[in-house]
Amino acid sequence: MPPAKPPPPPAVEGDPDARIRYATSVTGLDPLDLDARFKELSALRKGKGKAANAAQVQARADEDVKLIERLLKSEGYYDGLALATVDPVADKPGEVAVTLTATPGDRYSLGKIETRLDDPNAVPLTRAALGLKTGDPIVAAVIENAEATVALRLPEQGYPFVEVGARDVLLDDATHLGDYTLPVKAGPRSSFGGFRAVGDPVFGVDHIALFPRFKPGELYDARKVDDLRQALVATSLYSTVAVEPVRTGTINPDGTEVVDLLVRQSKGPWRSLAGSAGYGTGEGIKVTGSWTSRNLFPPEGALSVEAVAGTQQQSLGTTFRRSNAGQRDRTVQANASVARQRFDAYNAETVSLAGSIARLSTPIWQKKWTYSVGAELIGTRETRNVLSNTDRTRSTYIIAALPLQLGYDGSDSLLDPTRGFRLTGRISPEAQKRTGSGGYDGYARMLLEGSTYFPVTDSIVLAGRTRLGSIVGASRDSIAPSRRLYAGGGGSVRGFGYQELGPKDVNNDPIGGRSLTEFAVEARYRFGNFGIVPFIDAGRVGAGSTPSISNLRYGAGIGGRYYTNFGPMRVDIATPINRQPGESKVALYISIGQAF
Repeated sequence: MPPAKPPPPPAVEGDPDARIRYATSVTGLDPLDLDARFKELSALRKGKGKAANAAQVQARADEDVKLIERLLKSEGYYDGLALATVDPVADKPGEVAVTLTATPGDRYSLGKIETRLDDPNAVPLTRAALGLKTGDPIVAAVIENAEATVALRLPEQGYPFVEVGARDVLLDDATHLGDYTLPVKAGPRSSFGGFRAVGDPVFGVDHIALFPRFKPGELYDARKVDDLRQALVATSLYSTVAVEPVRTGTINPDGTEVVDLLVRQSKGPWRSLAGSAGYGTGEGIKVTGSWTSRNLFPPEGALSVEAVAGTQQQSLGTTFRRSNAGQRDRTVQANASVARQRFDAYNAETVSLAGSIARLSTPIWQKKWTYSVGAELIGTRETRNVLSNTDRTRSTYIIAALPLQLGYDGSDSLLDPTRGFRLTGRISPEAQKRTGSGGYDGYARMLLEGSTYFPVTDSIVLAGRTRLGSIVGASRDSIAPSRRLYAGGGGSVRGFGYQELGPKDVNNDPIGGRSLTEFAVEARYRFGNFGIVPFIDAGRVGAGSTPSISNLRYGAGIGGRYYTNFGPMRVDIATPINRQPGESKVALYISIGQAF
């Protein structure tokens, strides 16, 4: 007669799904720094101390025994053993104690290291990339990373078709050494050839040939191929794009094989609608909307139409832009616009035509060096404020300008920098004809701006900005109001309204100046997707052409940030220090991106 089955342990009160409770203890793993990895994967831990019956507890314990032995082997303890015991807890019906004991044994180290390659020239490159040494512990993660490095480094040194085979480790339990052998099929050492294109006809091979930073005949380098792929992605014309090497069988005099690059193209959406909205004290509400066709005139000939509707400004403009025009990163642009502006500093109705050749950063492709060379023709009818005149007289100006810009961006982000610095210089020689005047006024507008970013901790960044401006060659009152220098606003000295800071006429309206000095310092504290930014700004606008730090005005405030995947949303509130009559008590600014 078979023995009677033991009665099941009593159910745990208040939890009908868990008839057994258990506690787990592990010894032997903590000195090997394996305890944390065990806890992440443990079946007993995942059970949270509850099980349906004793058999389930034992099954989880057996699974964890296998886990411990795998972890030991991954660190080179190939003779390691694990043992599990499950014992009832005295005086606690329905509870058991699970004890796991790890015995690592001796650790195995690398003995002889051998790489087997089909190309003897690739042996030193492979050994250098592998980086393993005799006597090193046999750690699975280290060996896997070393083999991945071989697969990464050889294509950077002329071997695009490398294949890393399955390793062999022969263990000797007497010496506790493991002889390591890695077969590698390097394939032919190769150099760059031409291009091929398949898939959607986004670009032909002639246009694709503008993007690479290498020339035919150079030794193959996978990093330059990836750079080419990223440049193609940055055009925003692809849904997906891949670049892969293709053997040609042609051998160069230096023994390398010519490989072509095959570009697999999949067309993405070429048209887009975009919109943004912001608010600034003295500038009012501004809503911007645009429609763009990025490849209306192939290749990369874009046409966009943008409209601005605001409480104090309205405009409509169209822009033609040819990206990668004749060479990578060169943009040719032409635009026309009409605008109506109603600011305290001036009222204006403006028609403008402009063109430029430039190399500029985009949110997708941030560049270290940027430049722009352009030309502008502007017709504008504006109020003409002067210091001693109470009338807001109007004049018509015809202005021709040749704006030039050079910039360096050493920051780590275009919209939310946390380290590095930026420096930008602008100069615009201009000729102006005003109705009622006897001739032309010639002058030059100059601006130098620098900003720096320093991470104090992982969550706090100190940021600073300096801006200096000057106009030389003409008196302030003869220059069109819209071409003078102003300060105040969300992108200038916060605490003051838009263009509010500086000399004013007898009506207490800003009249601008010929020199500009601005400073700003802020501490950006981020926690999760939110941030707080206290700041202090300073600025001055002068009638003379030389920037000065005398009689600086200051504004201070605090801002909030909400960080999105396209950049931070910014809300700043500030007040002028030593506020003067007519100045805003509090200024509010809402926009996208950091202040600088």
